[in-house]
Amino acid sequence: MNTPEKPTDHGSMQKFDWGLYPQAENFLVQHINAFLKNNDFACDLSLRMEQETSTRFLDWIDHVVLPENGVSAEAVKDAGFQEMDHCEAPAGMRVFMHPKTMLFPVLLSQKNIVEIALKPERLDHFTQIFDRNISMEGHRYGPYWKSIVSIQDGYILSAVERRGFCGFLVPEKTNDIQEYRKALEIFFCRQRHFENSGEGMDATQKLVETMCKKLSPSRVTDAFFRAERAYWERRNRAGQIQKARQDSLGMGWGNHDHHTYRSSRENFTRLIKIFKTLGFICREQFFAGEEAGWGAQILEHPECNIVLFTDIDLLKEERDVNFTRYRLKQTTHRGTVGLWVELHGESILHAGLHHLAARFDFEKLRTDLKQSNINTMTPFSYFEFLKQAFTEGEMWRMDKERLDRLLEKGSITEVQHETFLKIGAIGGHLENIQRTQGFKGFNQHSVSAIIKATDPRKYKAQGE
Repeated sequence: MNTPEKPTDHGSMQKFDWGLYPQAENFLVQHINAFLKNNDFACDLSLRMEQETSTRFLDWIDHVVLPENGVSAEAVKDAGFQEMDHCEAPAGMRVFMHPKTMLFPVLLSQKNIVEIALKPERLDHFTQIFDRNISMEGHRYGPYWKSIVSIQDGYILSAVERRGFCGFLVPEKTNDIQEYRKALEIFFCRQRHFENSGEGMDATQKLVETMCKKLSPSRVTDAFFRAERAYWERRNRAGQIQKARQDSLGMGWGNHDHHTYRSSRENFTRLIKIFKTLGFICREQFFAGEEAGWGAQILEHPECNIVLFTDIDLLKEERDVNFTRYRLKQTTHRGTVGLWVELHGESILHAGLHHLAARFDFEKLRTDLKQSNINTMTPFSYFEFLKQAFTEGEMWRMDKERLDRLLEKGSITEVQHETFLKIGAIGGHLENIQRTQGFKGFNQHSVSAIIKATDPRKYKAQGE
């Protein structure tokens, strides 16, 4: 929804300072609170979200519509929002966004209405939960599907489902639904096991290119990441339990914040090429080689509201190398990321996402998951504007032949081989994240701390 800035690629690390925008968030919160006081159904749903799913109503909002006779364009601009002339919107509506934040858009309408549109992952799942006669506008599996959930005295609660679309106008006709559904099936069933990772990366690139010839890259991206989240969830108990809680209100993973991939040094440029083919734009790069031996490229899709965090081992002398463009030399040293990939495989292939991060009421989720015997690690960010913590890592069973090869090449010790074979190796997580003041970025030092804390070799030490 919020289009990322397009940096100039000078071949080195890009500098981003996303900043804090409390005035913009306060502007939205004031209107949300007023809405909840005037729509009983929405107020009750907000309370249920907090109590039953440990999430905040604000994090489920796709956009708000405010009456132009009550809220001026100047007031919206004073809060930091910019008018976007290129967005598809109903006649008589103006669209305002705050590109430097993760805050949702504001639409000004000539009609005397106030509307909040929620963003469940699946609109049909959401509408089936409630015993109401809910009208639907658009097409199932179309790019933009909308329903009106509750109307009370001009205060409208609606819900929208986006599948590769960033506008606000339901298309009159959609011609690609059959191809989109085929893409969904192909991505859910795609081959992820390959004898050679390079072969797997090339096959994935070819698959994505083929799909992008039949569908727009944004539609392909949506289908791809629905499959990626489902694959990750099958291997993550914390994700399964929390998804079930959110599905109790029909919301799914509509509150996702970012998807994290881990890659070998050998295949990182191939990984980035796949994502660029899908239409992702590179944002900031992280380097913490002297601290934890890792680096990361953040990517964002301008139409799909999907953010990626891609991890790689980096050396101290590679501080100024643009590792998204230039293939790094091979080394014998294995940092946390490199060892994880050697143990489990490339994230985009067999291993799947290292973690899915979703937005929650930070403290409440920690408490509520503990009641389901899901423990949370020590927070690695705990600022007023950014709180982050992983659930304890899933221990994935290890293949003896794979461990034997790693032992033979010197990637692991005999003790580590025995430990990994006996108890498994730490695999994936669910990330609990809470953002305020519109903060869109990440904290490099904090991420370094959790990279160290989740090194599989840490679990060897605990098991001895």
